[in-house]
Amino acid sequence: MIRWHVIAGSGIAFFGSLVLSWGFLGEPSASFAASAKASKKSDGLPASTAIRFVEAVSRGSAADAVKLDFACQFQLVTAKGGALKSHPAPTDPSYETCWNHLKAAHEPALTRSDIGMDVLWPSNGGLVFFHEDLDHYPASAFVMDTIGLSPPGSGLHVKTVSTKPLPNASFRLRENAALVSVPTTLVTVEVRYQDPITSPVTKAPGSYKWASTVKPARRALKSILIEWVVLSGLKKHGFPGDTAVVNLLVKDGDPVDGIAQEIVPFVTVRSGPVPGSLQWWGPEDMPGLLVATSARAASFPNLRDRVALLNRVLIIDPNQPDALTVLTRDLYGVVLRQAVAEHHLTVKDPALSMVVNEHYWNIYAQSTRTDLSLGMEMGGFDKPTTADYLYRLLPALKTLAQVRPEQLDNRFRWGAALRWNNDQDLSIEVLQKLVKDVPAERKSGKAEALLQLSWARINKVAWNRIMDDPDVRTAYLEADQALALAELPLDKFIAEYTKAYSLLFSPARDNREMLALLTEARKWFAEVPGRSQEIWNFFIGADSLKSVLDADPIFQPLLASGDPKHG
Repeated sequence: MIRWHVIAGSGIAFFGSLVLSWGFLGEPSASFAASAKASKKSDGLPASTAIRFVEAVSRGSAADAVKLDFACQFQLVTAKGGALKSHPAPTDPSYETCWNHLKAAHEPALTRSDIGMDVLWPSNGGLVFFHEDLDHYPASAFVMDTIGLSPPGSGLHVKTVSTKPLPNASFRLRENAALVSVPTTLVTVEVRYQDPITSPVTKAPGSYKWASTVKPARRALKSILIEWVVLSGLKKHGFPGDTAVVNLLVKDGDPVDGIAQEIVPFVTVRSGPVPGSLQWWGPEDMPGLLVATSARAASFPNLRDRVALLNRVLIIDPNQPDALTVLTRDLYGVVLRQAVAEHHLTVKDPALSMVVNEHYWNIYAQSTRTDLSLGMEMGGFDKPTTADYLYRLLPALKTLAQVRPEQLDNRFRWGAALRWNNDQDLSIEVLQKLVKDVPAERKSGKAEALLQLSWARINKVAWNRIMDDPDVRTAYLEADQALALAELPLDKFIAEYTKAYSLLFSPARDNREMLALLTEARKWFAEVPGRSQEIWNFFIGADSLKSVLDADPIFQPLLASGDPKHG
């Protein structure tokens, strides 16, 4: 709701910067009681003034809004130095000047602070986001033309909820002139936003303001009550219109050169949102729209647009399965493509490409980890990093695993992403459960799950460097189980390779056993579609493995070029 102050009657007197109303000292004064009685007969005019002002602001009609804005009209009257019988011509520059002042007051709610993959729809341009407490914003910000009456905005609907008289507002038309006192009415207006996809955004209730390193949860605003202060009886004081809304103060009373200033106009209540009146869009409001929006997002060619729209759906319904499915699929794909920019390999076969890219992050997560841990905000980069994609991906994978546990491919991705994020124990736990849940008849799926689990254990030991960790032996045995179940040459290759790699961290490593396993892995690799010598070199060139292979001459046949056939 928006507060509109309507100024009426007399009874407020200034004493320096202090204004005292007799109505505050016990029983209402006779003049205030009379003005209150009279206001009941004219409640409709302040209410219609408030509604007309809201509609003018929301549709971007500068002339109509300025004509109903007290601050704008006050500046005109005082600048002319005399009464105005009518509003200026539509071409008068005062309209644009005052409208620009109003729009400048809205700017703090339009400042984008998208970091990484936290971008919200609309992905570019006018996102109305109230970052601060709502009393930091002018009442008109909640109906600004960026939101709009439709088109171009998403749309809003307003209706009067109540009106009540206030003590008279007062102001001086000239310095040292007598105070002018006019009838004032408080008009409460309900603002309802048309749809959740483009409505304003606020911090979620209960978000902590002081934890600057924690991104607060966000919600899409459904409706709000705004109180507007509306002033009446202005014509007799030289104003071109008889009623006007107090949105922005002409002077807020801040001291100038240490001298306290008058507040213009002085009112007992300011226009603004009613505390506790906010309602947010939820999952039950428009479930069909959320499904349709998720499908729409999937069709966008630009990743930023897709993520922005999916993020918007998920602040309305964090468990929306269609949005989670599209978001996790896209972000996981981006993380894999980021690997291509690092290893520079050309891999034409899709299955082999996925294995190569996942393996790049497996090895990278064991050592440097910078790209997986340094977000763009922390690093001062101008675009999202792999870490930004990973950080947005992880909670979405977790939620989708809870909402749709039957989507086993999502749980594969979750286990891998946890491994890359160095969530060692949780990665093992997730993949252990996955191995159990893959049906026995799906041998290839079971083999892949066992290999993912084996690498979760290997990464844990590789990072912690605890060589007598029993997970090393378990990883070897799980890779061996995968080999027995594997049906494709690619899976057989990875199983043999994984067994060999696990031996790197065995307390008593047997290099001859490693050689035998890698030799067998190379034979299976020769049957993998899309293979190349460069890809083979990539696998045996992993840092920890390469240091061992280079140090012992028995591995020289593996390092030589060639493409042997499986015998």
